[in-house]
Amino acid sequence: MSSKTVSPYGSWNSPITAELITKGGLKLGEVRVDGSDLYWLEGRPDEAGRYVVVRRTADGETVDIVPEGFNARNAVHEYGGGAYAVRSGVVYFSNWDDQRVYRSEHGEVSAITGEPAIERGERYADLTVSNDSRWIMSVRERHYTDKEADNELVIVPVDGSGGVKVLAAGYDFYSSPRQSGAGDQICWLSWNHPNLPWDGCELWLADFDSVAGTVSDPRCLTGGQDVSIVQPEWAPDGSLVFISDESGWWNLTRWAGAEILPVLSETVDHGGPAWNFGFRTYSFSSSGEVVLKDTQGSRGCFRTIGLDGRESGQLAVAHSSIADVTVFGDGVAYVGASPTSVAEVVSVDLGSGETDTFRLSSSVVLGADWLSVPEGITFPTTDDGTAHAFYYPPTNPDFEPGGAETPPLLVISHGGPTSATSASLSLSIQFWTSRGFAVADVNYRGSTGYGRPFRDALKGNWGVYDTDDCIAAADFLAGRGQADTNRVAIRGGSAGGYTTINALTFHDRFAVGATYYGIADLGVFVGDTHKFESRYLDSLIGPYPESKQLYHDRSAINFTERLSCPMIILQGLEDKIVPPSQAEIMASALREKTIPFSLIMFEGEQHGFRQSSNIRRSLMAELYFYGRVLGFEPAGNIDPVEIENEAALPS
Repeated sequence: MSSKTVSPYGSWNSPITAELITKGGLKLGEVRVDGSDLYWLEGRPDEAGRYVVVRRTADGETVDIVPEGFNARNAVHEYGGGAYAVRSGVVYFSNWDDQRVYRSEHGEVSAITGEPAIERGERYADLTVSNDSRWIMSVRERHYTDKEADNELVIVPVDGSGGVKVLAAGYDFYSSPRQSGAGDQICWLSWNHPNLPWDGCELWLADFDSVAGTVSDPRCLTGGQDVSIVQPEWAPDGSLVFISDESGWWNLTRWAGAEILPVLSETVDHGGPAWNFGFRTYSFSSSGEVVLKDTQGSRGCFRTIGLDGRESGQLAVAHSSIADVTVFGDGVAYVGASPTSVAEVVSVDLGSGETDTFRLSSSVVLGADWLSVPEGITFPTTDDGTAHAFYYPPTNPDFEPGGAETPPLLVISHGGPTSATSASLSLSIQFWTSRGFAVADVNYRGSTGYGRPFRDALKGNWGVYDTDDCIAAADFLAGRGQADTNRVAIRGGSAGGYTTINALTFHDRFAVGATYYGIADLGVFVGDTHKFESRYLDSLIGPYPESKQLYHDRSAINFTERLSCPMIILQGLEDKIVPPSQAEIMASALREKTIPFSLIMFEGEQHGFRQSSNIRRSLMAELYFYGRVLGFEPAGNIDPVEIENEAALPS
């Protein structure tokens, strides 16, 4: 006889609470090495989402380098990245509140860029210190009150003694300034509207005079409108290594002064979309070989590869998700996670395989029997296509359903949409599975990691294929008997919120949905978003205004008469990417249709919630809302959420 308590799906009690999810809940990234010291960036929800540069010395001491009152985060492209750089113990970082660059040395912090003409009007990202420590190389984004922002490649004197010098200008966007080991050359990436970096960009090279702070003879090495390049880095032998998708996959490539040759030609993506500056999927060993991360499904490893493409070693690691790869001594430091372990800053010895953990993203310790381990699934979808997802079964050692009940299913649509979800441990997913939900975390057509044709499949089809694939995932799992076909919910943030809104408007497949900072009206989005994404829809939908009718047809706000499904809407009031007006527009339509809904607006939040109190509140509100709509009583004491048109819900 089972010792488990019999209770309906959705009502199971769980130790994976909203409070537990945000306990610690650090966001880890930007791992950097300076001599024998290791640095990383830490986002702290309990400090209102403040980002801090942390240093670990060779003797094991861990200290904060960014003091209270400072926040190492920049707003270039709104998503930021490359927020700090370090050399010889001196740290330079962008500060969130004013977007100026600061120098931190021996506990003293001083600004090295001046006051902008308008508030937060000059922003700096992708910070890199020059070889001679004279300059900070950076991408600068300058904002105006009456025109689009300018982006430039610049250098800043490290002592704040002189003005900023422009190395390259004229393109709409820049990234990845990197100085050669010899110091006499500098490379960078640039691209123009309507492209985003994963559509196509160019790799440039110029001679560099570090004493004068000038460049000469700039020339384009490779790339173009339809070739995406990421992560250019100078190899110890003086050649330039980068990742190009010219083959249809993001593959390691090399330029050695005469020709461009592939280092590897594989049906594997070695890189990813450059939403943020400064990400690293490979690094160079002291012997000059490439140390490349490789994650396939539930396995992860590091491969050691010569510049001739010959593989000399492979080391399996416990992490199936690997980011911010940086060679550290005889090993490699990185941020790693797996389906059963939270993200952590670790290093692994490439010879012995010995691993050291320097920082855990969360102090949460859960037994394996509480964790739902995902299954990777591939399923058919519309237009003879296929899509992918991770399926998580409901898992709780203390509870089981009564009779032949089938679990409710929560379908998740990731943001981006040029992005991807992974199988690494997500406590927010486990929050649902431990309460009796099945979860399908969908990599719809357009997601990265499956080659360029799959990534490009969404072009012209956004709002269609992503929605179709979420529906196909639900149908596939219901057909296998792993989900209750009548109790399917959908949730998503940003682009995933757009998918969610469309699914609830244009289709009658879901019983309820939750949209986080989602898009309801593409027409408003065209003229009311930031520069980086201002032409994103040219490829996802079509050029505007030529494709104006498509924008109308793909905007749920124009078809509110089709709405029939309850929805909870969660939105940050300081969001510069998806304006709060989008949430208000959708709420007005639901109000007029007398459809049950909740609208919760969060002060002090931007695009993606960072404050622990708001993360907790939004998650519990979503659970409460699902319980009211799907007819289960969530366990524990949950503060009720105001539901407009609540009388329309089943009693």
